[in-house]
Amino acid sequence: MAASPLSPRTSDERPPRRRLRAVTTAVFWGTAALVLAVSLLGGRESPPDDAHVPHAPPAVPATATATTPAPRASASASAESPKHLPPSEPTRLRIPDIKVDAPFTDLAIGKDGRLEPPPADDTNLVGWFAKGVSPGELGTSIIAGHVDTKTSPAVFARLGELEKGDTFQVARADGRTATFVVDGAESFDKDDFPDERVYADTPDAQVRLITCSGDYDHSAKDYTENLVVFAHLR
Repeated sequence: MAASPLSPRTSDERPPRRRLRAVTTAVFWGTAALVLAVSLLGGRESPPDDAHVPHAPPAVPATATATTPAPRASASASAESPKHLPPSEPTRLRIPDIKVDAPFTDLAIGKDGRLEPPPADDTNLVGWFAKGVSPGELGTSIIAGHVDTKTSPAVFARLGELEKGDTFQVARADGRTATFVVDGAESFDKDDFPDERVYADTPDAQVRLITCSGDYDHSAKDYTENLVVFAHLR
């Protein structure tokens, strides 16, 4: 399944802020642990080409706020407005601690109601939900990537190594660089994925980095869990 092409959006294409309500649940593609990713080279069957995203999440109440594994004071509680940037497409994701330096492609919801994945054979590409919040904008931005391809580990092979306090950068089309601080990371069973916690709108600028984790189910040709890294704009 091919990802949608990367193309600029015009202002009239932008949906309302609560647009993550239509995002699919539990995104994606591979394990977050490097040791398991490397084991792909040891004879395990190739991962599937398509994303395994079962359904769209339920509607999120207008007052809902996502919860991170490591709670912090909400920017909305401050006397000042939450720090954020204007909308702008991301162009590159850089996570020095795990040696990620990757371009972005747009991800869209397919006719089946599932989020289309990046190309399955590209080891160094991340996708973002292009009709959602852009990284640095107020709300929750979704960034996802493969952990492996049929031939080798991929861009998010080491995502599980990120820890609270680590930072990463998103270069944007407007020339600005948004720096994010990791609040925590957690794996969730795909059959019990907390849609609201991950996708709910937020009063400040946040990002979710998502890939798969857990065991590889050979019969289902899918992993059993999703890893979500929670982060906020610095």
